[in-house]
Amino acid sequence: MFFGIFLCLDAFLYVFTLLPLRVFLALFRLLTLPCYGLRDRRLLQPAQVCDILKGVILVICYFMMHYVDYSMMYHLIRGQSVIKLYIIYNMLEVADRLFSSFGQDILDALYWTATEPKERKRAHIGVIPHFFMAVLYVFLHAILIMVQATTLNVAFNSHNKSLLTIMMSNNFVEIKGSVFKKFEKNNLFQMSNSDIKERFTNYVLLLIVCLRNMEQFSWNPDHLWVLFPDVCMVIASEIAVDIVKHAFITKFNDITADVYSEYRASLAFDLVSSRQKNAYTDYSDSVARRMGFIPLPLAVLLIRVVTSSIKVQGILSYACVILFYFGLISLKILNSIVLLGKSCQYVKEAKMEDKLFDPPPASAPGKPSSKPHNKCRPSQGLSTEENLSASVTSQPAHQKENVIPLLVTSSSDQFLTTPDGDEKDITQENSELKHRSSKKDLLEIDRFTICGNRID
Repeated sequence: MFFGIFLCLDAFLYVFTLLPLRVFLALFRLLTLPCYGLRDRRLLQPAQVCDILKGVILVICYFMMHYVDYSMMYHLIRGQSVIKLYIIYNMLEVADRLFSSFGQDILDALYWTATEPKERKRAHIGVIPHFFMAVLYVFLHAILIMVQATTLNVAFNSHNKSLLTIMMSNNFVEIKGSVFKKFEKNNLFQMSNSDIKERFTNYVLLLIVCLRNMEQFSWNPDHLWVLFPDVCMVIASEIAVDIVKHAFITKFNDITADVYSEYRASLAFDLVSSRQKNAYTDYSDSVARRMGFIPLPLAVLLIRVVTSSIKVQGILSYACVILFYFGLISLKILNSIVLLGKSCQYVKEAKMEDKLFDPPPASAPGKPSSKPHNKCRPSQGLSTEENLSASVTSQPAHQKENVIPLLVTSSSDQFLTTPDGDEKDITQENSELKHRSSKKDLLEIDRFTICGNRID
């Protein structure tokens, strides 16, 4: 859990620290392009196009959030009854999960449409509807998270704390809904990732609540100690519920506790493979795919709250803002270095490093490699079906019998499949799938990346 939370923190800090620098470098390249001349058909690299799109979406959604009145929303929610607010909060949690699942597909479609090679100039028009859909999604998701934060703020400021107690008891309802169900190791892995994302989102919501309350009390440090017990109580209840839930799930389903080390190694494998030169997706996108955590809406809301709560006036204030920005960059770099080092350690302990350095499997002798004519730029050794399966628009709707050959010969999934030495055993009968180790099964989840385009 701690490793996954720091992964989400790294992806979240990326939006505030490195993304503005990358957008600046991409715009600088675009402005100075006539000085260097066109060496290829592309004005910008695919990674730079995606950086500019992310930056433009953030700026547009930030200005759109100024039209949402936080104070009116707060008093509107405060006037509702306790039971109604409890129902609203549960509905918001479900909607947040649905938005996260659908939003990543929208962003992936935008990135692919913007970076795919186009034969005609008219084909560039297809980026416009995808871009507006992405802006609308980030704006609506940011409003949804704002309503969640406002409801939590109302619970903190209620006199008898009854709403806060009811919302904390909602965590214990998770135990009833999940403990007595049958779980496989892959299902438990997905639920663990969802818990990590939910816990990190709650931390950001608590930060927003503290900022809004401190602003109302003129940044009086004494009021922070009034909020501190409630914040600790919410965090402690979340941790206690997760511990009890996972303990009974592993007990009732005969799953050993060592499986969490395999989950951690799988997350570490995603991080290490995305740092390679032949990576097929950006690290933040792999975290979003694995955990369902999309940092853009949360970042828009946090920027909106911080800019409205903190007034910057004078040269000294701007100097403090610049120092704070450099501090965030230092924290991001330090966190990335520590995460990368620990990830390499976990990958070595799980004996997965061979999959990082093995060359892509070549096509079988005597069978000429087919050259697909689809728009996706294939990697070496990919067949037509495999390129289609790597598309972000396609979903893993194949049956288990059809997935087996793709796992053996796909080079774009070489980091997320089984080792080369076990390929001969996989192509046997389907009954042997039940005897495969859990590590191999874990790496088959979410194999669909951005069509072989590397997004640094």
